[in-house]
Amino acid sequence: MRILLTGSNGFLGQKLTDMLLDRNDVSLFCTSKSPNRNPNQSGYAFQQIALEDREDLRQAITSFKPTHIIHTAAMSSVEACEQEPERCQQVNVETPRLLAEIAAQHHIHYTFISTDFVFDGQNGPYRETDPTGPCNAYGNSKIKAETAVLAANPQAAILRTILVYGVIADKNRSNLILWAKSKLENKEPIQVVSDQWRMPTWVDDLARACILAAEKQAAGLYHISGDTLYSIIEVVQQVADYWQLDKSLIRPIAAETIGQAKNRPRTTGFILDKAKTQLGYTPTPLEETFRQMDIQLLKLQQS
Repeated sequence: MRILLTGSNGFLGQKLTDMLLDRNDVSLFCTSKSPNRNPNQSGYAFQQIALEDREDLRQAITSFKPTHIIHTAAMSSVEACEQEPERCQQVNVETPRLLAEIAAQHHIHYTFISTDFVFDGQNGPYRETDPTGPCNAYGNSKIKAETAVLAANPQAAILRTILVYGVIADKNRSNLILWAKSKLENKEPIQVVSDQWRMPTWVDDLARACILAAEKQAAGLYHISGDTLYSIIEVVQQVADYWQLDKSLIRPIAAETIGQAKNRPRTTGFILDKAKTQLGYTPTPLEETFRQMDIQLLKLQQS
């Protein structure tokens, strides 16, 4: 496989880069809008490309001649998407559409990453066939992108995911688990939303799902996440339990108190049957991911 990866500086992008470099059957070309921030910078090509620059994108694809494109780059901040609607439209809708068109023209398999925020949170967990109804501009942009991608390229794979967490070498990239662990280790009290429910996704599982979709030339929508529904505060309490930290520092707060009752879905979660059956996807249990994260953190400390 010759894989062109967008958003390689992102959390998933860096994990995918490292995972693909462990294989000897892949040539990898990474792109991001900013200079390469992955501490691992050998064994692959990298080019700094702004997603809005259509000509640079086309030239990169023409020169590298990928067999697969995995598009992870996105504008994922709910608030930024509300505040910058034109940029949100360009990055989250127009660029995925363009890449889908190019991939279709050149018979390149295309994988696009979407989100549980395409749902309104009233009837989760969700199947791929359930009606969507986003409650924020970010989710709305992803619905538009999904529609545009499949219209331009019906053979594309779209992987929706939820609340991604894990460990990568770039210490500037954090997530719910590492944030909670760090705060509790420093004996700092933290406020955590208690009335929203998710199935958190280990970044290693999501990266493997992207590779499975590429290998199997998957087409259509797939739900990729963990397989247990937790409230967000329950996830943080699991962090405290596993690392034997003080749970009394965890203070519940209602989503409404921080202005996130209406612009975040209350309950998402996915039914994973399609991904398990068609892709061979197997989510890792939460506690086992913590064990693996411990191993990864130790390796990073030793390197």
